[in-house]
Amino acid sequence: MLIKNNYTTLFYIFLLSHLIVWTITPSISNVNLPLDTIEALAWGSNLSWGYLKHPPVSAFMAELIFNFFGNQDWAYYFLSQLCIIVAFIYVWKFSNLIFQNRLYSLCSVLLLEGIFFFNFTSPEFNVNVCQLPFWALVVFYSWRSINYEKTSDLILLGIFMSIGFLTKYLFVYLILAVKIIFIFNIIKKKNFKIKILIPGIIFILFLLPHIHWLFQNNFTTVTYAFNRTGIEEDNLINHFYNPLLFFIKQVGILIPIFIMLFTLVKIKKIKFDILNKNNYFLLFINIIPVILIFLTSIISGAKIRTMWMTPFYLFLGVLLIQICREYINKNNFKKFFIVFSIFFILSPTSYIFVSLSNEFKRTDYPGKEISELVQRRWDKNFTNNISIVVGDEWYAGNLSYHLSSRPTWYNTIENNLSLITSDTGVIYTGNPKILKKFCPGIYGTIKPIGICMIGAK
Repeated sequence: MLIKNNYTTLFYIFLLSHLIVWTITPSISNVNLPLDTIEALAWGSNLSWGYLKHPPVSAFMAELIFNFFGNQDWAYYFLSQLCIIVAFIYVWKFSNLIFQNRLYSLCSVLLLEGIFFFNFTSPEFNVNVCQLPFWALVVFYSWRSINYEKTSDLILLGIFMSIGFLTKYLFVYLILAVKIIFIFNIIKKKNFKIKILIPGIIFILFLLPHIHWLFQNNFTTVTYAFNRTGIEEDNLINHFYNPLLFFIKQVGILIPIFIMLFTLVKIKKIKFDILNKNNYFLLFINIIPVILIFLTSIISGAKIRTMWMTPFYLFLGVLLIQICREYINKNNFKKFFIVFSIFFILSPTSYIFVSLSNEFKRTDYPGKEISELVQRRWDKNFTNNISIVVGDEWYAGNLSYHLSSRPTWYNTIENNLSLITSDTGVIYTGNPKILKKFCPGIYGTIKPIGICMIGAK
């Protein structure tokens, strides 16, 4: 009876269940960590203020976990779920401020289990998952900053905006939405206070090291971000086809959340006062980032990849419950919870099925076994430790992650030749035909890559 009527208890039971299920499920079904997680770990072995593909925060977080747990795969699935759990907690805290009703708050979070970003794809720690806690924190402290105008909230908002942007540049769409909300609020109240500039000042200060890195590295991260969108393809049809494809995919992604919603409410007439401070905040924070990314696709013809939308729907449940709150029937919660439970069980079941039925995924790569073979051959030929691995993030990154010496990963060593001394153990990975021609050390092949080992005899 306590659990039935105590929605806060139900919320924390849900969090714990989600954390356990989505840490254990990939841990028992996957042989190797996913590509993006290995990439983050490779970057983390060589900490910098930026990398070829992304800003540095995901690498910092992966390396922090490695320092505590080493090469234990479960720890990185756990890290992904921590990001999601923190995000859910701040969605819950925010919804409590909006609703003053724990049932509504609980439903706004449980609805998110209908979006596969927060379950099926969540085990792969990457920049998209890494954004989630900071996206939720920025929304939470934006609302507090507007409503309470406390300096401490404005400082925290600036900090979390900065960290969020340094997870992935796409975070800028949320930042723009927040700026629009602040401007709208200033116009509405006809009152401007100088301390409202605090988040922007902190944002600029936090970004200075990364900006310096960008100048030193020819803005390679920005170039990669644009190349991923395919905007270099000067094709007029992309301005219509890509936005349409994006729209269709978003509709498909959101179908489960609406199935869950309609078990809880029967909408008769939508009443939504946009001038209400909570309503316009919710509408803007949910809709503006999606509109901006949609307009980006229309104007530039950019291809918006599905996984980029991972954080965009964190507060959709709150918006939907706010719109439908007058028609929520507490007696329908049991039916809603049954549908939620079906999705909650279906997701990990599907994940395990896909994992076991498909033997050609990245997560089936025998990274640990290959690293053990390399280590044994190294020990037969050399007396020093392996301290550097060179190559792409996947093959060389797996070696960096699995080898006991935790060698530093480099994509290329050309600009870091001063790091190599007579005691430096180096492994090069790459195209076997090319590598064999130039390898001055012990050469071997573990299909499909070649491996060259250079160490002290």
